[in-house]
Amino acid sequence: MSIPRGIRNNNPGNIDYNPKTKWVGQLPHDPAIEPRFCRFDRPENGIRALAKTLLTYSRKHGLNTAAAIIGRWAPASENNTAAYVRSVESALWAKGLGRSGPLDLQTPAILGCLVRSIMRHENGGYPYEESLVDDGVQRALA
Repeated sequence: MSIPRGIRNNNPGNIDYNPKTKWVGQLPHDPAIEPRFCRFDRPENGIRALAKTLLTYSRKHGLNTAAAIIGRWAPASENNTAAYVRSVESALWAKGLGRSGPLDLQTPAILGCLVRSIMRHENGGYPYEESLVDDGVQRALA
């Protein structure tokens, strides 16, 4: 069984590489290893980058619903965005955090649920201890 790309790259959100963005713990871009996505030294830095990106969506772009956030994260040109949104909304609902918003991404439980949902959807799950995910989310909020 092969390890999903996002897990291999310590980038469980599959964040695209952008030469203008320098993430904490980001490894040098090497197209021979990974042509499209960022690679990180540790999973918690990839999780932090995922959470920071979601916070930017909220602060800078005013996106505060699962549909708006996932619509930007996973555009329909590359994904079944409607199914992705349903998956994230179901996870929020199951945690008692609402379904469609508005979502306060400054709330660790909400941001953490979004991060976990995205990692699960991008990789078919994730192998991390919950405390490691919480650490990445808390570092993004700090």
